[in-house]
Amino acid sequence: MRVLVVEDDPSLLAAIRGIFESESFHTETAETGDDGYFMARQSIHDLIVLDIMLPSMSGVEIVRKLRNAGHKVPIILLTAKDAIKDRVAGLDAGADDYITKPFAALELLARARALLRRRGMIGAEGDLVYGRFRLSPASREAFIGQTQLHLSSTEYELMEFMVCNKDRILTREQIFDRVWGFDSGAGLSAVDVYIHYLRKKLAAAGSEQAVRTVRGVGFMLKEDYEVQ
Repeated sequence: MRVLVVEDDPSLLAAIRGIFESESFHTETAETGDDGYFMARQSIHDLIVLDIMLPSMSGVEIVRKLRNAGHKVPIILLTAKDAIKDRVAGLDAGADDYITKPFAALELLARARALLRRRGMIGAEGDLVYGRFRLSPASREAFIGQTQLHLSSTEYELMEFMVCNKDRILTREQIFDRVWGFDSGAGLSAVDVYIHYLRKKLAAAGSEQAVRTVRGVGFMLKEDYEVQ
């Protein structure tokens, strides 16, 4: 899973990054509100951890802009212990939870996992589950029922992004930015190539119709009806 951490204190930013990476989260960071908002609005992250007090744009303003634009990514705010008004403003703007500084690493991870469970993004054991699909981020293994899918690293990243965004249309640009990254030298056509690879492996496991093409838009993971 991919988390975005926006925090202007370099030492705290590095510590939070280490906390998530120790639990196999792919972690991206920003130190200003403008940079954080730019990265967040790409809709390629599964979780955002956001400081309220940021240069150039506050965390509350970022939350409000994301929610007004229809972004539903789970957001945890980082707040000062006595910043009650800021916490209320952040929650009213659409944040899902907050944690006060200083905090323990285990508490941050527990809150992140609880939020992802509430959103239906991970199961009780920390796996990603959708219908017959089950992915283990820690081991990077994927299953349909009891059948293991032997996926390459890129195929796993693609499958994970689609499971995290089940029933949602993903554009080629979103998929490319999530799986290959903003600065990749690969072309956008790589998305179609790897969708083809993934479909072949899903078909071999009896789920050939799971990845749907939405004409002129992109792709979605959906098992129970046809998308034209």
